[in-house]
Amino acid sequence: MKHFAIALSAAAMIAPAAFAQPVSYEFDRSHTEISASWDHQGYSRQAIQFTQYDGDLLLDLENPSASSVDITFTLVDEGFWVGAHHERFIAHLNSDDFFQTADFPTARFVATSFETEDGVTGTMTGELTIRDLTHPVTLDVTLNKQDETRDGLTKLGFSATGTLLRSEWGMGFAVPAVSDEVVLTIETELVETAAPDDATED
Repeated sequence: MKHFAIALSAAAMIAPAAFAQPVSYEFDRSHTEISASWDHQGYSRQAIQFTQYDGDLLLDLENPSASSVDITFTLVDEGFWVGAHHERFIAHLNSDDFFQTADFPTARFVATSFETEDGVTGTMTGELTIRDLTHPVTLDVTLNKQDETRDGLTKLGFSATGTLLRSEWGMGFAVPAVSDEVVLTIETELVETAAPDDATED
């Protein structure tokens, strides 16, 4: 009987972990930067930052395969930033040579797999859709820090990098003078989504 009681106690401790659900997170936008950079004719590296994005981030750090990431980027209405006084370049990025935003105002990334051996570094592979063309992209991901906010919510810090060939999405303008390879860089802090307060009666 004693052994049975011990087994029940152990099962009670294991069950919550075994059936834990992924946790919902949201971007801390004041501490998130998503950028794409490229080589410009060998003279320098240039970059743009994506500033309008939103999505569903459900993360399970104990069982990454149960996680899901689905992010939509708005490319119109100042959806990306290239620095001040670059109106001509911004217009070119919106044109048919690049994002063709008149027909395709958004881009989307949907994760398809997560792999890690130590829970700190790993890869996230997903499908990136731009201009209605979808191709896989793999990002090398590092969990920099996990802690709590002053409100007691879990906070995570991630760095991620990956490369793609822009010509695969129909954006081969000026290749190879301007590099086809684009480096994606993500520095982000995510905060656990607070549960809504219980409804109260009037």
